Amino acid sequence: MNPRTEKAIATLHPSIRGLVTAGVNKADMDLAGRAKIIIVQALRTFPEQDALFKKRPKVTNAKAGQSYHNYGLAFDFCLQVDGKDISWDTAKDWDGDHIADWMEVATIFSALGFKWGKAFNDLPHFEMTFNYNWRDLLVKYNKKDFISGTVYVNL
Repeated sequence: MNPRTEKAIATLHPSIRGLVTAGVNKADMDLAGRAKIIIVQALRTFPEQDALFKKRPKVTNAKAGQSYHNYGLAFDFCLQVDGKDISWDTAKDWDGDHIADWMEVATIFSALGFKWGKAFNDLPHFEMTFNYNWRDLLVKYNKKDFISGTVYVNL
């Protein structure tokens, strides 16, 4: 597993770290060609979220508190080709199995229960909602309903 991915996973909510690790490991096995998954974004602070919200051209529609990233329940990925080049190509099949590598990753994480950002045109994005909407999570956050000694809300 790529060190950047390991570092990103360590920032995720403890409730999903194991699932994300399992998904990345499966993707690394299934993508037998030149491409491997890289997690490029995981936990995002409220100030980081607001900075992205204000960025132009538009990067996100979510203000601070409105993104599952703010609770460590979402991650964004890309593919790294030949250990160096980053790819956002959703159609390329580097392992030659007639399935786009991006779709292989999407299938793996969807099977693990993650919601894919395809529904809102954010193809690199996966989130685990645990049936909470962002408003519910924001209430927990504002009440400081955290796992003891962490920045993660109790689920």
